[in-house]
Amino acid sequence: MATPASFPDVVLITKANCHLCTEARAAVGRVTAALGIGWTEQSVDDDAGLRDRFAEEIPVVLVDGVQRDFWKIDEARLTRTLQRALGQQP
Repeated sequence: MATPASFPDVVLITKANCHLCTEARAAVGRVTAALGIGWTEQSVDDDAGLRDRFAEEIPVVLVDGVQRDFWKIDEARLTRTLQRALGQQP
């Protein structure tokens, strides 16, 4: 198991009144819970920089600052990405 310092930084970028964001929260929650890691959420409604960067791609998943998925989150792909980040075999 990875040490807390080696956990990947998982961030879900969302906005208000977004049905895809609701689905993305559930998907990210399932994947991260299965791997025993946490995640955070940031809203473009609260951050003009995020809004400018991701306006048409919400929701977006970032892993260690790198965009990994948007719109509909692919749980299998996110799992593989996080397993690699944790040093596990996908």
